[in-house]
Amino acid sequence: MTRKWLWIILSALFILEGTLLQWMIPEAWRSKVYVAPHFILVIVLYIGLYINRHTALVYGLIFGLLQDILYSSPMLGPLSFSMGLAGYLAGLTHRRLYSNIIVSMMVIAVGNLFFEWLLYGLYRLFQTTHLDLQWAFFHQMLPSMLINLLFALAVYVPVRKLFESMNSGVSASEE
Repeated sequence: MTRKWLWIILSALFILEGTLLQWMIPEAWRSKVYVAPHFILVIVLYIGLYINRHTALVYGLIFGLLQDILYSSPMLGPLSFSMGLAGYLAGLTHRRLYSNIIVSMMVIAVGNLFFEWLLYGLYRLFQTTHLDLQWAFFHQMLPSMLINLLFALAVYVPVRKLFESMNSGVSASEE
């Protein structure tokens, strides 16, 4: 039952990222910085932290590929690869570190910056962007990471309760 909720939440965030959230960013910000809300990535990182890395990899690949196909990516696959790898790497900390809010926010911030950096690197490698790394870091990666970190902080408690109930349901059924 809770896996259905996860699909519903990720699908709703997928629709919101492409429609309403683009209009909610103030016009003054658009001329100076590029803020990209990657709320699906935040949930994928939470999946890696609280469920496991393989599940995060699958959700990252699926929803990243959907974003590649539907939201005007210049290539097919970089969002999928970056989101899946970021979720998998966040899952490597699963049960290795004491999971509290500080560790979770640090993993999400580093995972988000890794996602943005990897996406920039892939676009730069295949010459679809010609931005300088310093400009891209300060005007794209850092503002996007901060917006996504605010979202991660806002949904921390409900997401953690949902994932802990999923884990307790799995462990109870295994016994």
